[in-house]
Amino acid sequence: MPEYAILIYPAANRVYTDTSPQLLRAELEVFGDTVLSTAATEIAQRRIGGVDYVTFGTETPLTERDIAFLSNLSSLYVLFELTGELFRPVPASPLAVFDSDLLTIQKYSGKTNELFTKLLLNLTLLATARPQAMLDRRLHVLDPLCGRGTTLNQAMMYGFDATGFEVDGRDFEAYEQFIKTWLRTKRIKHDANSGTVRRNKVRLGRRLDVEFGPTKEDYKAGRTRRVSYLNCDTLTTDELLKGESIDLIVTDAPYGVQHGSHRGQGGSSRSPRELLAAAVPVWTRALRPGGALGISWNTHVVSREELAGILAGAGLEVRAGGPFEAFQHRVDQAIVRDLLVARKPGG
Repeated sequence: MPEYAILIYPAANRVYTDTSPQLLRAELEVFGDTVLSTAATEIAQRRIGGVDYVTFGTETPLTERDIAFLSNLSSLYVLFELTGELFRPVPASPLAVFDSDLLTIQKYSGKTNELFTKLLLNLTLLATARPQAMLDRRLHVLDPLCGRGTTLNQAMMYGFDATGFEVDGRDFEAYEQFIKTWLRTKRIKHDANSGTVRRNKVRLGRRLDVEFGPTKEDYKAGRTRRVSYLNCDTLTTDELLKGESIDLIVTDAPYGVQHGSHRGQGGSSRSPRELLAAAVPVWTRALRPGGALGISWNTHVVSREELAGILAGAGLEVRAGGPFEAFQHRVDQAIVRDLLVARKPGG
């Protein structure tokens, strides 16, 4: 039976580095269940030569397409094929359209770990009716609580289109400055426009629209991608986006301090439970049939059962059992993070 080993990407965050093998094992199992031509079996964490690896076996050798999928595992650094005591590097082909500094340059308090963001995006995509689309289609990703844009940037890395909503004006301004500077520094052909969002003559906020080409040739030929950032209340998502136009909704929910909505509160909503109960049905209206929603959150604030109930109440089919129960992990003393993914019926 073919055997493989994954050298884990060294995360800057020590807590996440310690958690990475557990998360990678569960993520690998989902890949094996959805897109690989052969199931990943005997997934384990092993220490070889003083270094930790995640190892697994397959009934048949991995195909070129299998390797293309696995190249996008969130914490994969190097993939090896094992033959006895020998390691043979397997050339990877990740969907990395741009340099990794698109994800790593921004440093600020409360930033979601970029490896975890990639994990959540992967799992959400694999929960759709067409998980093979990871390699085959141009998808549209929505982060309705996008902060300073880590999810938007990961979507850019994959060559997808992305839209974000965020009510905090400081986050909007920080992202606008960052993405414009980064695109100029990298000499990536693009067009960026800022403006006001209005509906029925009422000002709802601001927006940034960026159209860019992965290469100069792509831009010249019109093979462009788009990122839109709306500095608007997340509860306006279904008002400002066309219904059933989004393939993936991926978001890291507030941990209990940040807010995502002003509506109906006379001020900022500071309860993640109330925010999610109000927002999930709104977000779901923008999701295509067969599309999926992935959300991470602090389990100290909302229980898994409560959040699953909110998703199911919005008509989504929650993925549960097996590897989907293995993603809970500690972020710090006040935050234990978990994730849920759910698919919209149809497609």
